[in-house]
Amino acid sequence: MTEQDGIYHVADLVTIEHKERSMIDGQIHNIVSVATVISEIKSILEERHGTLGRVSVAAAGRALKTMEGSMTIEIAGKPLFTSEDINRLELAAVQQAQQKLLSTASTADDYYYCVGYSVLHYKLDGDEIGSLIDQAGRSATAEVIATFLPRVVVESLLSALKRAGLEMEALTLEPIAAINVLIPPSMRRLNVALVDIGAGTSDIAITDNNTVVSYGMVPIAGDEITEALSNHFLLDFPVAEIAKRALSTDESIAISDILGFEQQVPSSEVVAIIKPAIEKLASSIADEIKRLNNSKSPQAVMVVGGGSLTPLLPKELSIRLDLPENRVGIRGLDALSDVTLSEGIVSTPALVTPIGIAIAARRAPIHYMSVIVNEKTIRLFELKEMTVGDALLAANIKARQLYGKPGMGMSITLNGSLMTIPGEHGRSAAILLNGNPASTKDFISNDDVITLEQGKDGKDASATIRELIGDIVPIKVNVNGNMHKILPKIVCNGIPVGLDTIINDRDQIVYSHSTKLNDVLSELDIETSGLFEVYMNNKRVVLENWNTKFFIDNLPVPPDHLLNDGDEVRIELHSSPTVGDVISALDQSTQSTASITFNGEPVTMTNSGSSILLNGHQVDNSAIVHSGDRLTIAETVHRPFLFSDVFLFVDYSLPTTVSTSYQLLRNGEPIGFNDPIFSGDALEIKFNS
Repeated sequence: MTEQDGIYHVADLVTIEHKERSMIDGQIHNIVSVATVISEIKSILEERHGTLGRVSVAAAGRALKTMEGSMTIEIAGKPLFTSEDINRLELAAVQQAQQKLLSTASTADDYYYCVGYSVLHYKLDGDEIGSLIDQAGRSATAEVIATFLPRVVVESLLSALKRAGLEMEALTLEPIAAINVLIPPSMRRLNVALVDIGAGTSDIAITDNNTVVSYGMVPIAGDEITEALSNHFLLDFPVAEIAKRALSTDESIAISDILGFEQQVPSSEVVAIIKPAIEKLASSIADEIKRLNNSKSPQAVMVVGGGSLTPLLPKELSIRLDLPENRVGIRGLDALSDVTLSEGIVSTPALVTPIGIAIAARRAPIHYMSVIVNEKTIRLFELKEMTVGDALLAANIKARQLYGKPGMGMSITLNGSLMTIPGEHGRSAAILLNGNPASTKDFISNDDVITLEQGKDGKDASATIRELIGDIVPIKVNVNGNMHKILPKIVCNGIPVGLDTIINDRDQIVYSHSTKLNDVLSELDIETSGLFEVYMNNKRVVLENWNTKFFIDNLPVPPDHLLNDGDEVRIELHSSPTVGDVISALDQSTQSTASITFNGEPVTMTNSGSSILLNGHQVDNSAIVHSGDRLTIAETVHRPFLFSDVFLFVDYSLPTTVSTSYQLLRNGEPIGFNDPIFSGDALEIKFNS
């Protein structure tokens, strides 16, 4: 094939059938047999065009594996997150995807070549972010989708080529190549399915919204139809293959079975016999198309490959996809744009894929290179410009080898709260490319030598109490003429310690250094009565007049005043009050009074109507009350004052002159001796002569 101004010309095309089933489901099963066929084709082409040494090849679509991966690392305490940090984080995510792929592999020693990856998301502390450059937080995450080829596929291709005397120049992937040449970007806005039906596999690609949205494969193709013919008519597989191909062109086919019997069978009869196999193939392809296309049918289906010529297949596909028959079409070489053919090349759907692969190998080849990583030769396949990171992945360098291990952290309890002290971050491994310092994003070439020098592990966490809580400066205060030094109080695991004590994992630390006046006095064991409070009839009452007073520089301060270095504190205590003082201060009256005049003289009458209990014992007004005592004034019903009660409060003597009668008056009106009187009344005794 040659190319000029974007036009590709197919100069020659040679097809040779395998003499036995040396490839099954897209995988080489007999390297020697495949190499023999390659050598035959090589010899034919060399006779026409000269010596051939390098060749582009294609890997089957069934071999392509994709897997998502993610990696999260702690970045707390790291001031910056550099591009090289991000590169290594991406590689760790790709490796995690590779490990996920290996966990689903059939054998433990399966290995996959990473042929490319894309970043899906970056996250900072669990939230998506556009870039991690210079970001600071607790954790950083990279999520990627990576593409892999199994080692067995690549190695078998290389072995077959080596036996045929050829060297791999470029590798391409069948479904990617086919979609690129058959459905150009201008057509990808449509929801179209491309089905490439080969011998062992049917590769599927779906386009929509101006892009290729998915690739898929079913391990059923033309060989299934050939096997149905072989089983029914007892035909050798190559004979059945020839008979199958004749169905699309001949009205009847000649069949010679393994017993030597020959017969001529109408093509329509043969198609009826193999129809169940055709229906099975159509169902498998239709189901995979719907699975790849969000459980719905596409707008149209394009069918290519030798298996596309299977009778009834387009019709069966249209039925299962619920599409009109004219929306399922077989495409030949006319589907390839910008391609010319030499004379003698017959245009058939079977040639669409190999020509498309040849074009894709020219447009976007995957080149092959060898590099040495830590003295081990590694093969790489280039879907893009290859980097040091790609080589490290291919060499199966573990992510932990790119970083020094962080030091062990420790957990402590500080004043009841759990704290974690992290270890030191490890130093990243040094990467040398041909002896010079390099990053994971540096590009590499064939025969480059890469050396990874192990990173340095971080130190375990260590700290003193001073580093944990900071410097605490003691203060000096004078209390009632005595100087005192106020020091912090620190206890570790129940034992008093100093600020320079080294902390160990799981230590329980309690510290305090309050400069509040009341806390300091308590720390110094200086007794103060503080607030003077009593409980009057079970109600708490603070008596301000008997509270302890605090003064600094003769200025009153509250008990929670914050002391400064050099303060002079004076404490003023009050003597304890009596019950009468408390009752007076609280304006609690325990008696009733009445003010009257008797015979023109003022008289004050009193009547004690309440009993007083101090802490449950009856007392009088002279009893001493202490802070916290309980006073109870028991209320009684007051009896009204009577006229006769006035003689308890006056010194009255009967007149010496004998009178025959007298009269008691209240406010000038007659009143009885036991009648009630009230405050303000004017009382008198009037004798008659």
